[in-house]
Parts: sequence; structure tokens; C-alpha cells
Amino acid sequence: MLEANNVEVRYDTKIVLEDITFEVKAGEIFLIVGGSGCGKTTLLKTLCGLLTPSKGSIRIMGRDITKLDEEEKAEIQQTVGFAFQSSGLINSMTVGDNVALPLKEYGKVPAELIPEVVRIKLSLVGLAGVEEMMPEELSGGMKKRAGLARALALDPPLVFFDEPSAGLDPIIAVELDELILNLRELLGTTFVIVSHELESIKKIADRILMLDNGRRIFCGTLAEVETTNIPLVRQFFERKPSTERQIMAYR
Repeated sequence: MLEANNVEVRYDTKIVLEDITFEVKAGEIFLIVGGSGCGKTTLLKTLCGLLTPSKGSIRIMGRDITKLDEEEKAEIQQTVGFAFQSSGLINSMTVGDNVALPLKEYGKVPAELIPEVVRIKLSLVGLAGVEEMMPEELSGGMKKRAGLARALALDPPLVFFDEPSAGLDPIIAVELDELILNLRELLGTTFVIVSHELESIKKIADRILMLDNGRRIFCGTLAEVETTNIPLVRQFFERKPSTERQIMAYR
């Protein structure tokens, strides 16, 4: 579904991501994790084409988006969904109009059927009947769900989700985890998710990519996390403070 090879991202002369290589299989829930400022969100934006890498290739369903012109890239981006950490809803539009936006811009759904498609997408994420509400009337968890409904509007096989549990109370976060698992089961959707919430990671991840200072330090399953001898990986998952000796031993 997704393949990154030797990806490098620079901001001017500063290297933010370096030599990132991994693949995501169809139907997986793939988590990108790591400490603050390690490059997680930058990687997510690069994978979906919002940022252009300075080196390397990124293939979505076999097509290298780094070699496409803007029109071809836009065509590929219509086959993926992106749910932002802040939900990304447009505050001046109703929730229904927010979800309808990709359908109106890119969809091939007849205009008279768009309201029904919007209703179905909102019901799918547990938000039936909120079409006429404004984003400011929604709770944080509802905004995340509405953003996810918009990401699912065009029935993409691949969805990117940035920090779905950030800022949510534990109960709402668990419900969102369950929703992601149910959508994968129901629709076969592949998810690539950035998160630092350990409980969510342990609940939904099929495989995990861990970054540190813009580099890949681990990629594997939760079972492999349990047996790794990489200090920074163990510290992250065991919630232990790092020591100078351990960091130097790894580097």
C-alpha cells in the first residue's frame, strides 16, 4: 500500500528526516511514534505529498509520488484520506459541508446524492444527525470524528491520521481507538497514524515505526518491542527516563 525508501527531508540546510525506509501492508494499522520533535508529523505530511522530500522515493499503491507532476499527484491524493491533529475543520462551514467538501471537489457523486453520502459518513463515525452543527459546537472528540468522516468521504483505501488521541480524555480516546479498529474491520482501510499515546499504540498497532532525531531506530510489531535491546525503544514503551549512558550506548 505504501513504501518509503531512503527518504530525506530538509528545511533549508537542516536535515529533519534522514534515510527513512519502511513499507506498509494493505489493511495494516501502522503507527509512527517517537519523542517530541523527532519528525513524526513531518514524515506523515511527506508520505501523503504535502511536503516534498529532498531525497528518496515514496510509493502509494505502486506509484512514486516524488516523480509526479502536480496534476498526477493530486490524482493520487484523491485516493488517500488525511485527518489532522486539530481536525482541520473549516469553522465557517457546517459539519455536513466540511464532510461534503472533498465530494464536491473531487468526487463523482451526483450533487443530489451528496447529502446522503455525508449522512452515511457521519453515521459511520458515530456522529449521526450533526450535519447542521458548526465545528465550534462540537467537543474535541466529536471534531476528531468529523475530521475522520471527511477523510473517509471518498472511500480511500489509505488514511493518514495525525495524533488522533491528542487532547482527549481517556474514555473518548478509547472510543476513538475502537472506531479505528472497527473501520479497518468494516472497510479494510489501511491506517498510517502518528501517536505518542502508549495505551492507544498498544491497543491498535499492527506494526510500529519509531523515530529519534529524524532517523528510524526501530520498525516491528509489539511483540518485537518486548524483545528489542534498543534502549530508546524500551524507555519509550516502559516510560522510563533516559540516562546519558544509555543514549550514548545506542548512538
